[in-house]
Amino acid sequence: MPSVHVFVWEGFGKDKVKTLIREITKIFAGFGIPESAVEIIVQEIPKTHWGIGGEPASEKFKDKS
Repeated sequence: MPSVHVFVWEGFGKDKVKTLIREITKIFAGFGIPESAVEIIVQEIPKTHWGIGGEPASEKFKDKS
């Protein structure tokens, strides 16, 4: 059954991860897939290891938290 991998920046937060898992599962359940069959993997990546437009996100968005 579906296995969804979600990559977010480090510091996304436990509450947001919990909500993300719940909401993605609901989407698949809406297609008739049993919730117990849906797997969600959330991986936090440091901004220093996430490149956007040729530079690390930590530099590109250094003025934003």
